[in-house]
Amino acid sequence: MCERPDGTVERVGWDDLQKVEVVTTGDGPFAPDVFWVLHGRNGGCAIPQGATGDRHLLERLQVLPGFDNDAVIAAMSSTSARRFLCWERTA
Repeated sequence: MCERPDGTVERVGWDDLQKVEVVTTGDGPFAPDVFWVLHGRNGGCAIPQGATGDRHLLERLQVLPGFDNDAVIAAMSSTSARRFLCWERTA
């Protein structure tokens, strides 16, 4: 779940989670430039790096079977607009 400053709430349940990406932009360091994007069956949730609880989120995501930590490492060194697939539910 991510609650925006304007009160908007985005959420994806663990059972509904279909895909996890890290999306980077070239906007840093003066604006958020790394986002966790959680894709559900009916929507998603974008969480900026540094948001409250993001460390716990990463720890929980790393438990997903086949989670790609190398994609996370690559994303953290990116300075341009890119998408890094970290995990996808298998059929």
